[in-house]
Amino acid sequence: MSIAYSDVTNKDGLLQQIEQCCGFEDGMITGNATLKAQFTGKINVAQDEVMAEALKAGGWNVDDFNHTHDPFITTNLVSGQRDYHFTTDEEGSLILDIYKVMVANSSGIFSELDPVDQQGEGQDAMWDGLNSTGIPAVYDKTGNGIFLDPIPNYNRTDGLKLFINRESTYFATTDTTKTSGIDGLCHDYLYLKPSYEYARDKGLQNAERLFRDLQVSMKKIKGRYGGRARDERNIISMAPIRFM
Repeated sequence: MSIAYSDVTNKDGLLQQIEQCCGFEDGMITGNATLKAQFTGKINVAQDEVMAEALKAGGWNVDDFNHTHDPFITTNLVSGQRDYHFTTDEEGSLILDIYKVMVANSSGIFSELDPVDQQGEGQDAMWDGLNSTGIPAVYDKTGNGIFLDPIPNYNRTDGLKLFINRESTYFATTDTTKTSGIDGLCHDYLYLKPSYEYARDKGLQNAERLFRDLQVSMKKIKGRYGGRARDERNIISMAPIRFM
């Protein structure tokens, strides 16, 4: 079940769940600006942990459902320019990884580039100073930059396309009905982690139980994101039966 950031009517939002787990009076977090900001920060950190585990699981191309743009970015291809640098996507979200690069030729037809290590053997064209030009065929990732070879000898609007992974969208204290963009069946982690940390730090008796619940929730996260290849058919094979 997806869980809203805050629901003061039904008492089942993330903030209300934390209030209940930590033994707070009703409205103690939502009615206190400092506590609300502190726990909102903890919820966002917990969301980062879920996203990191989801990306590690690698069952599909993971993305936060709340992003309003698809997980790829484009930029203009500039004649004579080898390097292109990227830190955030068009929404301002931090780019975590680039996993595919495509380039358009002068006619606008895209093709995928092969990744290389410009410091590796046989890649001297990246640094020998000859600066060969043409249609890029390979790319190197260094820092937050993409380095093309050959260097493009033509301009093309939005001629460089990158498929990316990026950070989640986050909660603000002004949110109410917003829900996290992670798998809805994993939202319990977002209140269990802050609740456990508070209970642990304050020596509450339910800290151990919350820790166990947190472990169960993380196991569920790994299972959900590890098996998300929905477009692949599961084939059950059986060993042949041998008759004596």
